[in-house]
Amino acid sequence: MAGRIEDYALIGDMQTAALVCRDGTVAWLCLPRFDSHAIFAGLLGTEEHGFWRIGPAHAPDAQPPAATRRGYRGDSLILESEWDTGRGTVRVTDFMPPRDGAPQLIRIVEGVSGRVPMRSALRMRFSYGRVVPWVHKHEGRTVAVAGPDSVWFDTSAETYGQSLTTYSDFTVAPGDRIAFTLSWQPSHKEPPPLPEPEQSLEATEDFWREWVEHCTYHGPYREAVIRSLITLKALTYAPTGGIVAAPTTSLPEDIGGVRNWDYRYTWLRDAAITLSSLLRTGYREEARAWREWLLRAVAGDPENLQIMYGIAGERELGEAELDWLPGYENSAPVRVGNGAAHQLQLDVYGEVTEALHLAHMTGLARNDYASLLQLKLIQYLEKHWTEPDEGIWEVRGPRRHFVHSKVMAWVAVDRTIKLIESGDADGPLERWQQLRDDIHRDVCEKGYDKERNTFTQSYGSKELDASLLLIPQMGFLPPDDKRVIGTIEAIQRELSTPDGFILRYPTEGSDEGVDGLPGDEGAFLAVSFWMADDLAMIGRVDEARRLFEKLLALRNDLGLLAEEWDSVRQRQVGNFPQAFSHVPLIDTALRLTASEAYGG
Repeated sequence: MAGRIEDYALIGDMQTAALVCRDGTVAWLCLPRFDSHAIFAGLLGTEEHGFWRIGPAHAPDAQPPAATRRGYRGDSLILESEWDTGRGTVRVTDFMPPRDGAPQLIRIVEGVSGRVPMRSALRMRFSYGRVVPWVHKHEGRTVAVAGPDSVWFDTSAETYGQSLTTYSDFTVAPGDRIAFTLSWQPSHKEPPPLPEPEQSLEATEDFWREWVEHCTYHGPYREAVIRSLITLKALTYAPTGGIVAAPTTSLPEDIGGVRNWDYRYTWLRDAAITLSSLLRTGYREEARAWREWLLRAVAGDPENLQIMYGIAGERELGEAELDWLPGYENSAPVRVGNGAAHQLQLDVYGEVTEALHLAHMTGLARNDYASLLQLKLIQYLEKHWTEPDEGIWEVRGPRRHFVHSKVMAWVAVDRTIKLIESGDADGPLERWQQLRDDIHRDVCEKGYDKERNTFTQSYGSKELDASLLLIPQMGFLPPDDKRVIGTIEAIQRELSTPDGFILRYPTEGSDEGVDGLPGDEGAFLAVSFWMADDLAMIGRVDEARRLFEKLLALRNDLGLLAEEWDSVRQRQVGNFPQAFSHVPLIDTALRLTASEAYGG
């Protein structure tokens, strides 16, 4: 039943999110949290696995019509879809109000012109499409119950059940407004309060308008930056401050392949760079909440830093396969949980330390435990930086001495030295200055190919890796260093797609490559933005701007990006929307705006 990934819109309430297709189908929704079981899992299977469609009535054997146009209402997460039909025009407004009680998905159907026959078809399937709930009436309301969960369906329209689906057929004329609401509640509790759709709509619009007003960026790319910031806010789990990498699982990096992962967790790397973007655009409260989440998540065991945690700081994220779901466009297996949680990725220590350093430098209120954590992380790195690891891309092949991991270990030590030098922490300054020098020398001697004038993916390797683009951005070497320029140009030559975007690293088709997996993947959008950053840093600002604007053109009509771009199929791939794509979009916009301000 799934459309293209870019056919979907995101709505959410900062605790979970839904994906709505152009034809009015909600094909993905987990309740009550991002990482809960889905009640609509049609995105990863068929209509039998759960969906909710509202749109103009159509013949049973015909494709549901796609909306004639759609867009978010101003700078908000309120989706408006309009259909022009032979009988008139109708609008459906979809949103999830920021919650102070039961999570709600509200859909308001409004007649614009003529008289348009409409249909709502609601098929709830709990536990990722496997469980058919008990649907019955309770005091005039429709409720679906299965185990610990209940979902309440409220509408003024007449409903009826058929083929284990709840339908409503109705007609709207100009001025008619008919609301439909789903509310989740633990099944052992009293029913949730009756919804108030119109008041909730007004409150939701007010929330987003007030939130966007805090943005301090007013440059030429404001529209793209604002939409990316709204997306990042939507991916933040409000109760804890944790930020999910994406609200979906198993949207494939390689359509029909096995590169399908669950991204509904908080990667320290993703969250740390998100904090950076939020701080630089005026969102200090979100940055503070993330720092508090981090300190809670690693409390008691900072040396055994995981690369990811659950959105409340959970450590156990065991990976399993859902064999009853065929996968998006038959991309199997569908996975929940993530076995990479316990990998060794030394670069994470650098990303976390860089985030804490930035929070400190931008005046976020001092937290003594944050400084203590930073010192403990360096004590760990001092003992372990010489070890091989799985690296930034979570390879499932053998561990290697990844150059990026060593560079980020250097970053962790460098930022901690700066903290000590500022007088805000105590530590063995001279010893760690020597450690910083040792790591730098090791990388330059073992991770650099003199013949090709480029850093390499790992020590002794001839392969390239786009993570090397962060070398100048992290201050490991200055942008005008010939080794930096050589690396940028080598990546352009060897890791570019025909349309000019950047791959993370070489893959081997049907054979297993460095990541231990068969198959290929698309251009990785984050590293393509990094390339634009590097080009600007080395003075090729016009080229950087052209690449950035090509990347902006890959966004769907609502300004959303998945993880990757399939240059062959010319479509987005990977989990959607992806924080790790929207963060570097913001960063590159800020860098290019600064370049223009200084005559770049």
